[in-house]
Amino acid sequence: MANKKCLTCSACNKFGCFKNEGEKYPEFCLTKALDESLLNESLAVYDNDETLGNIARVSAAIEGEFYGRMTRVEETIEFIKRIGAKKVGIATCVGLIPEARLFAKLLDKEKISYYTVGCKIGAVDKTRIGIPEDKKLNHGCGHESMCNPVLQATILNEQKTDFNVMIGLCVGHDSLFLKHVEAPTTVLIVKDRVLVHNPVAALYGSTGMYSRFK
Repeated sequence: MANKKCLTCSACNKFGCFKNEGEKYPEFCLTKALDESLLNESLAVYDNDETLGNIARVSAAIEGEFYGRMTRVEETIEFIKRIGAKKVGIATCVGLIPEARLFAKLLDKEKISYYTVGCKIGAVDKTRIGIPEDKKLNHGCGHESMCNPVLQATILNEQKTDFNVMIGLCVGHDSLFLKHVEAPTTVLIVKDRVLVHNPVAALYGSTGMYSRFK
């Protein structure tokens, strides 16, 4: 007998949690079944950690003031200014250096200090971590540098950045960066070469290529 599917927030279409409308909570609602001690522990983080509490408050304020009126780039810069970040780290894919450069120019305009580190820093060939020649993008046509998100994170840690922005790191590489970086980090661009860096378009196209999942 197949295991019963575990229903969570993605299965909900009532959103009672938005205004704490208990009558709209489905039977499987996570809020309805939440252990109050876990809720209190989460709230204590905002109360007891000045940095994290400030991030939560600034984020909520920007949402309330500019929701649907600011682009992600504008929101990011506004956020950086409001949390008082003195130095911003930019962890970028080298393939998106032009985009990173444009973002850096906007930071310059706002007189915000930044430090940019590209993913190929160190120029170590992919074979160093066990990638065979036939699995390289250039299929064995010589040196091809590996992405090194751990080194990107280490350098930004050494620079003592207050806040970091990721631009186009690959799936998995972004995970490694987030695992090793110390300062709070946001994502400005998610790389998707097929969809012009707009990965949600694949989900919006559910009546087409993803219709088989219905």
